[in-house]
Amino acid sequence: MPTPGTRWAADTGCFGSGYPGDEAWLRWLDRLHGHYRCLFATAPDVVGDARATLARSAPWFDAIRARGYRAALVAQDGLVERAIPWASIDVLFIGGTTDWKLSPDAAQLAQHAKRRGLWLHMGRVNSGKRWRYAKELDCDSADGTFLAFAPDANLERLRRWERHDHG
Repeated sequence: MPTPGTRWAADTGCFGSGYPGDEAWLRWLDRLHGHYRCLFATAPDVVGDARATLARSAPWFDAIRARGYRAALVAQDGLVERAIPWASIDVLFIGGTTDWKLSPDAAQLAQHAKRRGLWLHMGRVNSGKRWRYAKELDCDSADGTFLAFAPDANLERLRRWERHDHG
């Protein structure tokens, strides 16, 4: 559950084993709508597989938007610009395997998203190096499990990454 007053994003949890299933996901979105400042909600995806992700995500964008959220497509390995349903999404979430996420192909998709004025997010940003890369791509937000482990020590490290980026 998000902390009141904070900005957060609703990720399905398909990357791990946290996806609760279609109906439970919709109920959760319905329950949280309007109570917190949500940046976006992801459509269900298939890790590492762009084609399967597009097929799985397509029916979800309208349902996410109808609930008052910005709809996010999680970009996966092999995704190409011409396959993205740009008019149906509000956010491009750079996901996929580490190699693909750091590839020129993913960077090019990030540029296309920014040119279209979409929010750009990167998942699994758990190091200073990855933080800097996300900033180079002009990501608007990023997530990772970094703070979940040793939050007292890692919060200060995260603040240093951010200070480094701002001078």
